[in-house]
This record gives sequence, structure tokens and C-alpha cells, in this order.
Amino acid sequence: MDEISLVNSALKGELDAFNRLVLAYQDMAFNVAYRILGDEDLAADATQNAFLSAYKNLRTFRGGSFKAWVMRMVTNSCYDELRRKQRHPEVPIEPVGNEDTDEADANEWLASDDPSPEKTLEQAEVEHALEHCLDKLAIDFRTVVVLVDVQGMDYEEVSRNLGKPLGTIKSRLARARLHMRDCLKNF
Repeated sequence: MDEISLVNSALKGELDAFNRLVLAYQDMAFNVAYRILGDEDLAADATQNAFLSAYKNLRTFRGGSFKAWVMRMVTNSCYDELRRKQRHPEVPIEPVGNEDTDEADANEWLASDDPSPEKTLEQAEVEHALEHCLDKLAIDFRTVVVLVDVQGMDYEEVSRNLGKPLGTIKSRLARARLHMRDCLKNF
């Protein structure tokens, strides 16, 4: 995929070109937002806001990696959401009743090729431990871990994305990994 030609086409008004960029990076953007925010709905909102902002501000794109540019917008959108949550905390409303489940749905796993319930439980426990430890990290450390270790971005890309020196990124990542290791040992 040639990001630059797609950006140039989008700048000429070709919405399909921008849509191709969105399709290429929407999963990554959502994953970054979800790992930072820890909530699917907030992550979906942050991702949508980031792509809307990218579309509105496409003329400010100065070249380089479109992926890094849009991931910066995602992280900024997440920071905005975290600041909003601090100013206006929300209290969730618990559902009143249980939804009825169809017996066929309840037994669907019998004919499924999905992992066994034990394997699924084990995987869920590992994910829970990782999420717990990730949530305990300060936002600056969490963001670096998500971008490097979860999304596989290289250090220089993260440095440009966050506007921080390369040494700062490496230092934060090293300290975050130590905190994660210690947290997982004690979990």
C-alpha cells in the first residue's frame, strides 16, 4: 500500500482513498485505544474521533509515515478522553435483568472447533493479569508499551508519534517492562 499516493488522492477529494487508509489502520488504532483506555466503547469513540480528526486535518500531514501520524491522533484522542473522565466521572448503571438465552446457543460450543473451556479460561486469566498490570502503569508508560509491545511499532516511530526523544521512549519502555514483570510475578 502506497500511503503517500493514497493521501494525495484523498487530498484531491477521493473519499475512497482515505477509506482505504482507514481500513488499513482501524484495527491497530482501536487496539491502541483499547489498551490505553481499557474500555471498548471509549476506545471505539477515541478511534472514530482520531480518524475524523485525521480527515479534517489531512492537509497538515507533512509526509513520512501516515500510520505514525494517525496513531499520534489516536493517543491524543485517548488522552483527551482520560482528561474528560477525570473532570466528569461516570457511574455505570447496572442492568436490571438477565437476557434469555436460547438452548441452542448455550450448547453451541459442543459442535465448535473453538478452544476447550479450560483453555479459554486459562487464556482469559492471562489476559486479565496482563490488563490488570497494564492498567497499573502510568499513562506515559502504558502508551509506550502498547505502541511498541502490542502494536509492534519501532522505537523511532513511537518517538515521532509521541513527540518524545528516542532515549525517553527506550527508558520508559524498559521501566514499564520491569513494572509489568514485577506486577505479573505478584498477581
